[in-house]
Amino acid sequence: MTGAALTPGEASLILFGLFFTLLALRVPVAVAIGLACLPPLVMEDRLSPMTLVQETFNSYNSFILLAVPFFLLTANLMGVGGITERLVRLSRSLVGHFPGGLAQINVVLSIFFAGISGSSTADAASQSKLFIDAQTQEGYDLSFSVAITAVSAVLAVIIPPSILMIVWGGLLTVSIGELFLAGIIPGLAIGLVQMATVHAYAKMRNYPTYPRATFIEVVKSIGVSLPALMTPVIIIGGKIFGWFTATESACIAVLYAGALSIFVYREMDLKALNSAFLDTGKLAGVALFCVGTASAFGWLLAYYQIPKALLAGVSTWGMGLTETGFFIAFVFLVVGCFLDAIPAIIIVGTILEPLTKLVGMDPIHFAMIGIVSLAFGLVTPPYGMCLMISCAVAGIRMRVALKDTFIMLLPMLAVLALVILWPTFSLFLPRMFPPGVL
Repeated sequence: MTGAALTPGEASLILFGLFFTLLALRVPVAVAIGLACLPPLVMEDRLSPMTLVQETFNSYNSFILLAVPFFLLTANLMGVGGITERLVRLSRSLVGHFPGGLAQINVVLSIFFAGISGSSTADAASQSKLFIDAQTQEGYDLSFSVAITAVSAVLAVIIPPSILMIVWGGLLTVSIGELFLAGIIPGLAIGLVQMATVHAYAKMRNYPTYPRATFIEVVKSIGVSLPALMTPVIIIGGKIFGWFTATESACIAVLYAGALSIFVYREMDLKALNSAFLDTGKLAGVALFCVGTASAFGWLLAYYQIPKALLAGVSTWGMGLTETGFFIAFVFLVVGCFLDAIPAIIIVGTILEPLTKLVGMDPIHFAMIGIVSLAFGLVTPPYGMCLMISCAVAGIRMRVALKDTFIMLLPMLAVLALVILWPTFSLFLPRMFPPGVL
């Protein structure tokens, strides 16, 4: 920017250099982003440290972001209201007889829960407590149990409703309804390749299976789980058909989950309700704090026109649509190893967006490449929050589960490549509905 004390190169060196230095010193990500903003704010005469506070709080003045705590509360209400147990019963009746029965149930439950919570870290915490010890008691290797639990939890950010989609849609002005639709096929495809991976492991290591459920047992498990399974239908269907916004759908999901837990399943008391509110407050606080400081960081990138400077260099490479897709995936895969997905969207997404416009990439396609790529970062070191949570529950170091984790990521990379090479793979469902309907 004309008159700025720092050039784009100097500003980016300070911002990113200080940020990664603080990360290496194990400073929490949201705090590191905020502290990295301070030197340029002090050095610029027209700015001040108060700009950090102003831009952080300005980012919270968003109706869309209200959906984040409400979706988290929905998941927590279902967790304490007996809904998880019924979904486990349904998963067992459907896939328990497959090779590696309990691990298959783990994956299928993650698919069901992904349609409710929108948060992979919340899913990783609940699934780890539920499955890791149970799997090891049945003869599964501990590293495998940890890896499949962490890897299956990433489905929550791909299968709608996804918190990442809400942040992406609000930041880059993309239809959240279309994003929800676009995530369904890639998310289910990743779930299927995870089940295939479990099948291969079970055959090689002779993991146990359960007896096949009878038709009556399947019908009964569907019957008791059907009210819970209606939650994603309400959330996604209401948003798609224009009955309510993403935030309103999250509020309705909270009311529906509360009614199920209190009046239908009758397993939630005041103590459990209080626990659900506390857990929601903690998770929402962390997520929204990241949004605030990352927004201030992004504001400084725009102030110094750093995205424009970076784009000027990359655009000379002459990349086409496919090459750009793989470049975007590579950037998000690398950034996801070091940065939480929400600040990565705010910082990196805004930098890469002009590049996608240059090559004519569909905004929904760009979003799906970014979101699926960032999902990998939830289980790759050094950040790997989902893997970190699962390892903490299991009481092991992250490196113990890395081999199995990377093996499980290989078929998922094939799905990501399919999203890049064949845009219709993720755009098929959004194109079935006119934009005006969403």
